Amino acid sequence: MNVQTPPEKLTAKDYASDQEVRWCPGCGDYAIVRAMQKTLADLQSPPEKTVFVSGIGCAARFPYYMATYGFHTIHGRAASLATGVKLANPDLDVWVISGDGDSLSIGGNHLMHVLRRNVNLQYILFNNEIYGLTKGQYSPTSRLGTRSPSTPLGSVDAPVNPASFALGCGAKFVARSIDSSQKHLPEVFARAHTHQGASFVEVFQNCIVYNDGVYSSFTDKGAAEDNQLIVEHGKPLVFGKERDKGIRLKPGAMELEVVTVGKNGITVGDVLVHDETNKLAATLLVEMARPAFPVAIGVLYCNPSETYDGAVRNQVELAQSKGGKPDLNALMRSGPTWTVD
Repeated sequence: MNVQTPPEKLTAKDYASDQEVRWCPGCGDYAIVRAMQKTLADLQSPPEKTVFVSGIGCAARFPYYMATYGFHTIHGRAASLATGVKLANPDLDVWVISGDGDSLSIGGNHLMHVLRRNVNLQYILFNNEIYGLTKGQYSPTSRLGTRSPSTPLGSVDAPVNPASFALGCGAKFVARSIDSSQKHLPEVFARAHTHQGASFVEVFQNCIVYNDGVYSSFTDKGAAEDNQLIVEHGKPLVFGKERDKGIRLKPGAMELEVVTVGKNGITVGDVLVHDETNKLAATLLVEMARPAFPVAIGVLYCNPSETYDGAVRNQVELAQSKGGKPDLNALMRSGPTWTVD
């Protein structure tokens, strides 16, 4: 009698490749790759069915450090290559890794289409508001006034809000987290993986060399509780060390305001309850900006619909069922042809 031994449970170390991880000491990317390895272990994702696709930039080294399949592609085109991977083999679990420059400058058009098409993959955008690999030029997400080698007098570009961009492109899943949040980040990655369709996750990532501390006003330990709004579906939008700050709609206006629970007759019942299926509410949340508001973190929007790759697969199966066995030779000779002497 044969006795089958169940396979050993995979750990985070099983998803780490044998390659030496090479980012600048203190870079937030180290924390993100560690969170991803933990996520895959929590999910028990089969390494042989997992693919990481990246473009160009510091974040693009990610596939080398994962003991899975991976493609280090070209600048801005990771979304397009990942779409091809998913269409060619729908059984693969596809993750796209890209930076703010790679995603929103040369790759903006490609990111837009992968989101509006709702390709069933996870798109992780590392946002450090700077071009790190090419020595600190300003990026599409850099703030007004950012001084860099390419903007020595300060940037005059209005920055892109990645989460707002994703919602505007029709993304069905939009979330945010922070590189150093080693409990929250894997939870967000896991939610993104569970979602059927294009999942967009913006990770606030620190570039210790060229843009150090750009998020310190809401990521530092002493500032986090008062300046982060951790959203959870069905729960009131409250924050603060004393959990006495809340977000509500300003009376008579379609805009948000911060209120103090327990003052001026304000109760928790006056605070908005997070509904991750409400796109308008998500849009208002992602536009909240420091210092007037806390930064919204978590799953901001989740409203699944038919996936692009699923629709394509159904269409192909329908065509095959109606057309019988295709004959490529007959197809090639079905129209006008020429003989070349």
